[in-house]
Amino acid sequence: MTNQKQSSRLIKIALFATGFSGIVAEYVLATMATYFLGNSVVQWTMILSVMLFSMGLGSRFSKYFSDYLLERFLLAELALSMLVGFSAIAVYTIAGFSTYSGFAIYFLSILIGLLIGLEIPLVTRINSEYEDLKVNISSVMENDYYGSLLGGVFFAFWGLPVLGLTHTPFVLGGINFLVALFLYFQLRNLVKPIYRTWLNVLSGIVGVCLIAGAIYASPIILFGEQARYKDKVIFQEQSQYQKVVVTQWEDEYWLYINNNQQFSTLDEWLYHEPMVHPVMNLGTSPREILIVGGGDGAIARELLKYPNVQSIELVDLDPVITNLGKEHPIFVEMNDNALSHPKVEIFNDDAFTFIEGRKKFYDLILVDLPDPKTVELSRLYSKEFYFMCHRHLRERGMLITQSGSPYYATKAFKCVGKTLEAAGFNTLPLHNQVVTMGEWGWQVASKHLSAEEMKNRMLQMDFEGIETRWINQEAMSLITSFGKDLVEVNEEEIEVNTVHNPVLRAYYKSGNWDLY
Repeated sequence: MTNQKQSSRLIKIALFATGFSGIVAEYVLATMATYFLGNSVVQWTMILSVMLFSMGLGSRFSKYFSDYLLERFLLAELALSMLVGFSAIAVYTIAGFSTYSGFAIYFLSILIGLLIGLEIPLVTRINSEYEDLKVNISSVMENDYYGSLLGGVFFAFWGLPVLGLTHTPFVLGGINFLVALFLYFQLRNLVKPIYRTWLNVLSGIVGVCLIAGAIYASPIILFGEQARYKDKVIFQEQSQYQKVVVTQWEDEYWLYINNNQQFSTLDEWLYHEPMVHPVMNLGTSPREILIVGGGDGAIARELLKYPNVQSIELVDLDPVITNLGKEHPIFVEMNDNALSHPKVEIFNDDAFTFIEGRKKFYDLILVDLPDPKTVELSRLYSKEFYFMCHRHLRERGMLITQSGSPYYATKAFKCVGKTLEAAGFNTLPLHNQVVTMGEWGWQVASKHLSAEEMKNRMLQMDFEGIETRWINQEAMSLITSFGKDLVEVNEEEIEVNTVHNPVLRAYYKSGNWDLY
């Protein structure tokens, strides 16, 4: 009886560990799918759904196994160790040399799901020799679910932010391997002799592979990442929120977030100067300013050229970005060490909740965020977000937001303007040709100036006493003037973007990108 209880306890410990590693494997694959394929809501939904479906198939297939249950469970654990451990390396390598990274991610999801689904019924049947049915079922599911909870906590607070996608899979693979090894040696007398030789050999091979993979994971993934970019990768990090990559070509640098270019030192002033200097010279003399995004520090650099500026608060979700802007030599040189200036205060927080809970008023808000490719980003271009900004601006307050391309994503560009107007602003669109990014645009929003008043004032600006690399009086005529749309758009049909109706993302995705 004592041996039976001990065997049952060992099996439950194994199931707890597999529940832990199984749920984290799902999160790893969903995170990679978001990075490589975009749209986190769709990818997380589909990856988890595909894996749960595959677990169902695995459970179905388990009924065809009538003998050697413990041996089959141990083999499944060893197979899971390899699949989970090398999942990130496989995906990054495939992505570097082909366009089939999405296929690889979903194929791995199916295989891992099948093995996880196979294990639970096998363990239940093995444990049925030691416990009654009602106790067996409840204890097996209980341990699996408890392991899933611990796995979620591990992934959210340590796995992704500390180990990243490079080494987290090897932790999971190692857990599966150690579980198999522990169970095998504790219950060795129950394993049929014909399987012992195979398990000994396979355990040795899997152990060596996992150790070697963990040691060489970083250079292998860097090799895969490098293959995706035409220029040399000099920095890469998977943060809790996104993949950040910096590349170098000769003496110039590019910043990418989730494989999308954010700026290049080759021409970043063609983006940042039009975003800052027109709104700073509209006659309102902003003193207290909020930057939403802009963790690279270039917006702050331009703002600090004005002596009347008293304070700049910068809220950017990802500390990896703000740390780059504040500490990395390339970024510090590019932004003139702006993020270490005593007038600048950095907050690593979600901008929506930050503004919602803030009890402060500003003269100017600059929204410098990535394009609204996801539902999460679309929320920061919503009527609700702009309405909160409106409330936190003083009577003569101004706002400017990057709005994507007026030509390549025309509906999205116009949707941003319409959404700002729905939040109570008067708006004026601006645009400029950024060499490495194409035609880009912004929306200037005012609580008190009409669009005509803003444009007239801009046409008279000369920026005397302000050091700029490109913008001058002639440039103001250029950036405030628009020709015809490349694709005809019925503005009356464009909807306002809201949190509960995030149409902006769909407009952006259906843009005229084939003309780019």
